[in-house]
Amino acid sequence: MSYEPPRPVRGLLLTPEDKEAPARVHRLRRLGLADRPDPVLDTFAGHLAQLTGAPYAMVNFIGEDHQFFAGLSAPATAPVVRDDGSRARIGRVLPRDHGFCPHVVVRHKALVLEDVRDYPRFAGNPVVDEYGIRSYLGAPLIDSSGMALGTVCAADTAPRAWGRPGLETIKALAAELVVRLERGTGDGLPI
Repeated sequence: MSYEPPRPVRGLLLTPEDKEAPARVHRLRRLGLADRPDPVLDTFAGHLAQLTGAPYAMVNFIGEDHQFFAGLSAPATAPVVRDDGSRARIGRVLPRDHGFCPHVVVRHKALVLEDVRDYPRFAGNPVVDEYGIRSYLGAPLIDSSGMALGTVCAADTAPRAWGRPGLETIKALAAELVVRLERGTGDGLPI
């Protein structure tokens, strides 16, 4: 008896193709938002974490091969204990194929996942096993040109019924934040 690795599911693209990525990276650089932490955006993420009660909240900009959390509110380490007894450290950079934000950016639409394990496309995502993410709420940061620069999102380690109020909140926060990002001011944040 021999073992053959499972074949990829035909038509199931785990990380969507992102044709806007080069233009987005250029736009983020012009706005001064490329790959640097921002204390104002950290404050915004902290406010979002408080509003949602989620342990993770981010302002995430998506590049060509990675994601960067310019605003981050998260525990220092993931709650998941690995086989060797260690835990993943929470950083500001993730590969593009980790998490759910790349789907939000490509679709230009908010995404609500009450339990990521209910969706075959998302259940096998590395953040599920590595960081213990079980639910996600995210909305795109769509600028005045119609480009999705990134996301505002919250994630939890337990399934959550975010509901319409959660969806409306995240969409309103994303719309308000993108206006301030284009103006180049963080005054008044958190909202």
